[in-house]
Amino acid sequence: MKEKELARLKELKRIEEELYEEKKLVAIAGIDEAGRGPLAGPVVVACALMPRNSLIEGVNDSKKISENKREKLYELITEEAISYGVGIIGEKVIDEINILQATKKGLTEAIKEMEEKLKENPNLGISKPDAILVDALTKIDTDGIPYKSIIHGDAISYSIACASIIAKVTRDRIMRQWDEVYPQYGFAQHKGYGTAAHIKAIKEYGLCPLHRRSFTKNFV
Repeated sequence: MKEKELARLKELKRIEEELYEEKKLVAIAGIDEAGRGPLAGPVVVACALMPRNSLIEGVNDSKKISENKREKLYELITEEAISYGVGIIGEKVIDEINILQATKKGLTEAIKEMEEKLKENPNLGISKPDAILVDALTKIDTDGIPYKSIIHGDAISYSIACASIIAKVTRDRIMRQWDEVYPQYGFAQHKGYGTAAHIKAIKEYGLCPLHRRSFTKNFV
């Protein structure tokens, strides 16, 4: 690994390292979501519990990484993670309880899945993280785990950046699968976001079951 990249990663881990040192913590997880803004598809929240010494080359805010590179990093992160979990909340629930509450619901589900995986591997000696770093969200159910909310956390926290990659890749894969069912909308390209091509397709073909009704009122 080049010296410049190593320095970048160490800076990305600064928040975690300060908590490890000051609070004498053992395990810190990061949480981030993908898909709060699209017109179609689920919101996906991921929780990543990485080893303290983890330094995977290229880890960054998922929005700053190409799709191909994200796929490769996803495999490295999920392989190296002590544990991780994913919460997927569909468009119908988003319409029922709003996107913020749906994101919070996905967060709780992601934490619980991560904890279930830890229980399946008792040799790790960890039943749950000591703390959670989360990108921007507050007033959340973290199953009793203390949390710290960080604005733009995916750009300044290694753990949150790892979670952002898991969430983004998971959601992109879901949208590519839906593209095979509804090819006329171009989900494989825009992943449900409100691009000009997507809005044009909505106006031409109407809504499909994947569309969030609360997000598409202006287009139908």
